[in-house]
Amino acid sequence: MPNSHENTVRVTARIPVSVQEILERAAELSGATLNQFMVQAALKEAKKIIEDERLIILSVSDAEKVFSLIENPPAPNTRLKSAMRKHKEFFSENH
Repeated sequence: MPNSHENTVRVTARIPVSVQEILERAAELSGATLNQFMVQAALKEAKKIIEDERLIILSVSDAEKVFSLIENPPAPNTRLKSAMRKHKEFFSENH
């Protein structure tokens, strides 16, 4: 029978007693162990942070500007042409 803990790791943290007391109380109120509560809370916050980093929120005028630039892109300037040339050179040498 495989070890049920083979895909888990231990995470430890030093916290003030006052923080521990608050966490224990919240865990108790939610019907979870302290460990379960901390993991659930940390995971919830981690997912929120990751999702927030994936989202770009624009005002209506900013969104209209982005869509306008997509539909009517400006002509490539010198710097963009140079970057495109370097990109082509880099990938033609490596592939």
